[in-house]
Amino acid sequence: MRTLKLTLQYDGTAYVGWQRQESGTSIQSLLEDALAKIEGAAVSVQGSGRTDAGVHALGQTASVALGSAIELPILSRALNAVLPPDVRVLGIEEAEAGFHARFSAVGKVYEYRILNAPIVSPFLQRYVWHVPQPLDIDVMREASQTLVGAHDFAAFQGSGSNVATTDRVIRAIEWQDVITTGACDLPIVMRIEGNGFLRHMVRNIVGTMVEVGAGRWPARRVADALASRDRSQAGPTAPARGLFLVRVLY
Repeated sequence: MRTLKLTLQYDGTAYVGWQRQESGTSIQSLLEDALAKIEGAAVSVQGSGRTDAGVHALGQTASVALGSAIELPILSRALNAVLPPDVRVLGIEEAEAGFHARFSAVGKVYEYRILNAPIVSPFLQRYVWHVPQPLDIDVMREASQTLVGAHDFAAFQGSGSNVATTDRVIRAIEWQDVITTGACDLPIVMRIEGNGFLRHMVRNIVGTMVEVGAGRWPARRVADALASRDRSQAGPTAPARGLFLVRVLY
């Protein structure tokens, strides 16, 4: 058996998320079903994490053990030939025997995109959170720095998680201002890097920052929410459609 590392992109709009579910189509199930036909037996594909329903990926990583001797370029083409067009295999490479897409990862980079304009283009609406009221990006940028570093992020964890600890390290949060073009406004982008993220953590951080940017919350409330370890003290959960897994770090 050989261990393979796959790099994937997908538009998550039509899917129930990464993980195979009892109902609905997942990215994991698409890959496992496609690889099983090549392997001639059931296979188990491991992802770097469970992107939720509607979340997109620019650089998701998966690992799989295969006995087939098929050449990697041929395997990549074969997968893309049967996968739907909104799921693409960008590359496949041999990995060390102990490599695991999730457990070998040392960090992740996500982006969240907000369209802060009166009207959202039909060509953007599947990939942004449309927030029409004005946002103060400078205040959001300043408030988000409260979260950089090692903290207990229980206040930003979604329900339904059973992790051993809610301690995480955020290494950086950066905000790219809105860009106005002749045709339409482009999104505000929050890029966040950390050693790992809790369920809905990025989306809950974004929802909190929008409360600050819209002037509904003072910036100091972010620190209070963090210290409280109480989910009810942080902001709402931002929609899944604005979230992108950009890269997994190894």
